[in-house]
Amino acid sequence: AAQKADFSGDSTAATINHSLTLLQRLQELLQNGNGSDSVLRVRSAASDEPKVFHTHQLLLSLQSEVFESLLRNQSVVTLYEPPETAALFEKFIRYLYCGGVSILLHQAIPMHQLASKYRVWGLQRGVAEYMRTHLASESSQGHVVGWYHYAVRVGDAALQESCLQFLAWNLSAVLGSAEWGSVSVELLLLLLERSDLVLHSELELYTAVESWLSRRQPEAPVAERVLRAIRYPMIAPSQLFRLQAQSAVLARHRGAVQDLLFQAFQFHAASPLHFAKYFDVNCSMFLPRNYLAPSWGSQWVITNPARDDRSTSFQTQLGPSSHDAGKRVTWNVLFSPRWLPVSLRPVYSDSVAGAIQPVRIEDGRPRLVITPAMSSPDFAGVSFQKTVLVGVRQQGRVLVKHAYSFHQSSDEAADFLVHADLQKRTSEYLIDNSLHLHIIIKPVYHSLIKVKK
Repeated sequence: AAQKADFSGDSTAATINHSLTLLQRLQELLQNGNGSDSVLRVRSAASDEPKVFHTHQLLLSLQSEVFESLLRNQSVVTLYEPPETAALFEKFIRYLYCGGVSILLHQAIPMHQLASKYRVWGLQRGVAEYMRTHLASESSQGHVVGWYHYAVRVGDAALQESCLQFLAWNLSAVLGSAEWGSVSVELLLLLLERSDLVLHSELELYTAVESWLSRRQPEAPVAERVLRAIRYPMIAPSQLFRLQAQSAVLARHRGAVQDLLFQAFQFHAASPLHFAKYFDVNCSMFLPRNYLAPSWGSQWVITNPARDDRSTSFQTQLGPSSHDAGKRVTWNVLFSPRWLPVSLRPVYSDSVAGAIQPVRIEDGRPRLVITPAMSSPDFAGVSFQKTVLVGVRQQGRVLVKHAYSFHQSSDEAADFLVHADLQKRTSEYLIDNSLHLHIIIKPVYHSLIKVKK
């Protein structure tokens, strides 16, 4: 503001900016140790020889209150660091001089540890933001599970929630990866209790849980708690029979889940209305997750989504019960790229007769309407939750980044792609100028009659 005030009315004003030269001089100052008044000796168990840095107290103290305290009464300080943070200490010190640093996925946690230990808050926030925006990056061993566990240890609630949401919406990509075995008991139970997990089927989830249990060999109470979080009514009877006959994990803990398996077979054998008279179906055990199998929904790739209205239709099974599996519901879907809310629709102007207020195309927002093409007495006791997944390309991979859910009482999600700019080919919501959607219909049964047991 002061610069603008100085320049106002003066056509000869100009800004002379040599900040890059200054940064280069600061880098040379650290590299050559010119005028150094303090020495940092960094020791690590990975090396007998310490790393020595000739530094400048003023620059370190400006960025870190810890260094300000350490260097107040001494010019030589010995620091002890684990091998992973010691390996990045030169990068860390360079940040203190230049205000910038480049890191890789595997360096995020140790750099965050250094920033936290020496209270360099700007760097700490920057690394945390890097982690939140690079969850989708591809790595050989995976990193999101490790980042989640680290976020729990340091109490970073925002990073913790970002990791948990990413894992829930892209669980299938994690189940077959190397990092699945590193999932903690606590994280596994958190995931299993969620209804927004995106995966092919409940059977896929059981298979992954069985693999986790076989690898980790937890104590019996833990294994039984994990197995009881599987939603067995969402697995077809033929598959349940096969699991009982072939699953070593299920055989080992059969007594702990026998009641759930028996209830699942009852659920598939009886009509939902009859079953709901005697059992509470308004619980998570009978609520589908976001299954990608064809009987639960359909993919829809819309090319050039900013151009025209589009429509499609598909069928799903009426419900997860075997009694309803052969019954089909047809759904009609309408997509409009430039729907205008009432407040933005053209109206006649009072000042000029017959004139209409101009409306810009970009004022509209995308709209998706999902309606059943039929009604049936079979719908009694069933409501439908609709979920729309939006696939995006991040770091070369197609992943779920956005999910919109709405219930039977509404035909559309009010906030669907409200922040998307489909006019731009570079929009993060588009893949090769196409909108990749997966529409999921989740039938939910309701208890109609309460029967005292």
